Amino acid sequence: MQFIFQFPAYAVLVSTLAYIMAVVVIVFFHELGHFLVGRWCGVKIEAFSIGFGRELAGFTDKHGTRWKLGWLPLGGYVKFEGDANGASLPDANAKVTETSLQGAKLWKRFLIVLAGPVANFILSIVIFAAAYSLVGMPISQPRVDEVVEDGAAKAAGLMAGDYIRKIDGTEIKSFGDIQDAMVLRQAAPVALVVERGGQNLDITLTPKIVEIEDGLGTKVKVTQIGIKHDARLDPEGTERLNPVAALGKGAERTWFVAGTTLHYIGKIFMGTESSSQLHGPFGVAKVAGDTASMGVWPFVFFIGLISVSIGLVNLFPIPMLDGGHLLFYLIEGVMGRPVSPVAQEWSFRIGLSAILMLMVLVTTNDIFTIFGH
Repeated sequence: MQFIFQFPAYAVLVSTLAYIMAVVVIVFFHELGHFLVGRWCGVKIEAFSIGFGRELAGFTDKHGTRWKLGWLPLGGYVKFEGDANGASLPDANAKVTETSLQGAKLWKRFLIVLAGPVANFILSIVIFAAAYSLVGMPISQPRVDEVVEDGAAKAAGLMAGDYIRKIDGTEIKSFGDIQDAMVLRQAAPVALVVERGGQNLDITLTPKIVEIEDGLGTKVKVTQIGIKHDARLDPEGTERLNPVAALGKGAERTWFVAGTTLHYIGKIFMGTESSSQLHGPFGVAKVAGDTASMGVWPFVFFIGLISVSIGLVNLFPIPMLDGGHLLFYLIEGVMGRPVSPVAQEWSFRIGLSAILMLMVLVTTNDIFTIFGH
């Protein structure tokens, strides 16, 4: 296979192991959310599985729950009493009891399903907070060290040595804040407050949309104002936050990642972005291997980023995903009766087809961006 010849065997091994480790951690906490709230609500849990397919190892706890590890580490599931499968499709032949998922009150079922994505968000917040508190953030000043020729900053009159203090009224404390502020921008005027020689200047510029490589060989569109920053001129060391501030920063980062992801997906549906930027298991595995080779904390931070995406995607109202179940429960709450088993079954089939088509799309993207080079 061409991929094997292009990359050293150890790199392939590192990427594979890093990917499996990341998936196991993220899936475990996602399913743990379902599990803990389900048990709190009095619903019997028949199985807690990490991975799909034949069981490699497992045990049964005192509550009768089978904890197991499947041979295919691409996800996991919690199977409740009354479920036909790991996707919690109701078993039409199963008896509805007080301890079955279908027998639980509507609000309990809603919380049980919602708990999975929420657990992913909590995991991300904790990971980011731990990084900000234990490792700290490099001290980065919002300083312009170079103005790119033919860039928006050059046309607006920015100069090397300027400090960007505000963007559209939002205070800027680091160069990273500048980058974050520009992620969701379009080619529309942006108001800056720039410090130059001890005085503040009001400058308006219009960013440019440019294409750069995302590290996997795919061209991505980003918003740039045309400035560069030399981190070697920043003060040495890192800034560590206290636990409370770190949690706040972790929540802020989680919200930012979720918002950025939604914005990008929205642009795909609007036709202003290409779906070629979506990556599947091979692409994610490569990034996992790259971050793991950089050290423990970059890899842990990567897990936090992916956990946000998994939690967010699972909230999409697609049957087979948690969001599909939540949609059914909302319909049940409005109509006063559950969605019929037949309608649920057909919805799940459609949802499964959509997910399979998405997997084909992202895997094809991976083949062209990684294997095709």
